[in-house]
Amino acid sequence: MATTLFSRRYVPLLSHLLGWGLLGYLLFFAQSFNSDIRLPDLFWVRQGIFFCLMVGTFYLNSQLLVSRLLLLDQTSRYLLAITGVIVFIIIALWGIETWFNLPILVHRAFHPDGGGQPKLYAWIQPAIFTILLVLGISTSLALLQKWQTDANLRLALEQAKTTSELSFLKAQINPHFFFNTLNNIYALTLLDVETAREALHRLSRMMRYVLYETQSGTTLLSKELSFVNDYIQLMQLRLTDKVTVTLESPDQLHDRSIAPMILLPFVENAFKHGVSALQPSRIYIAIRQQQNQLLLDVRNTLFMDKMPSLEAGNGIGLTNTRRRLDLLYPGQYLLQINEHTPAGEYQVQLTLDLV
Repeated sequence: MATTLFSRRYVPLLSHLLGWGLLGYLLFFAQSFNSDIRLPDLFWVRQGIFFCLMVGTFYLNSQLLVSRLLLLDQTSRYLLAITGVIVFIIIALWGIETWFNLPILVHRAFHPDGGGQPKLYAWIQPAIFTILLVLGISTSLALLQKWQTDANLRLALEQAKTTSELSFLKAQINPHFFFNTLNNIYALTLLDVETAREALHRLSRMMRYVLYETQSGTTLLSKELSFVNDYIQLMQLRLTDKVTVTLESPDQLHDRSIAPMILLPFVENAFKHGVSALQPSRIYIAIRQQQNQLLLDVRNTLFMDKMPSLEAGNGIGLTNTRRRLDLLYPGQYLLQINEHTPAGEYQVQLTLDLV
């Protein structure tokens, strides 16, 4: 964290100081290596004024012209403004050269014998090259900073959208589950009070899980599987002898972090669509673990009159779970839906990569 803050605060400043130091070196020191020639003091005054003009041009372009003209698609006005800046600097340098009579003074420094002719406009070509170089670097840095700012903004917006969407999806899934469960408990109170008490105890334990384990966004795999097991036990209290429920879970579990309530909709869907009060039905739930992979296999007897469809969105929980998987585990899961197996069952297989 401290390194990141240092980079954000001081690296841009150091890079600017390094760049201006390099330009100052080229303007002042690189031209004074020949000890036999002593350039006039007015020449160094001209170099200092030119250096200040370059600094002003750099920040005028990066802080004003690029942001208010180029980035607003006013390219013609931007090019016109840049041309005006270049012309202004050339006229200013020409005025300094003429006022100080620099071409003659510099010529005398190189030709003390008075031979040759002074080159009046020899400074124009390197001056224009330097101006264009400074403008090019200034524009490139301004565009790069704009790109970085936009990229950070997009990332922040995507993260905020993901967080709000996950909260919305969880808010949909939880009431959906508890609505069904409370209906089951209400039916039990009419038949068996003691069994209803047991169901309420399990439900309260599950509610504690939802209240406390879902706030951080992740929970332990062992807690998630205990939650699923509580749900299955709760649902079995109201099933008839015609329904066979089989649960297979890992004998030795290696705890990993997992999104809370990510498995429940698949199990809930099996109980919702795979149970019949008149016909024999079967629900098979297998949870396996292979290193960092979690494998969930849920099958239930297929009844055509209430056949589920994940894509059609018949179950709020299942549809939102696929969306949660897309948000939380992009590229880290495989969800396979077989709506009619050879055994006449509806099958959901989830392979989830856990960290």
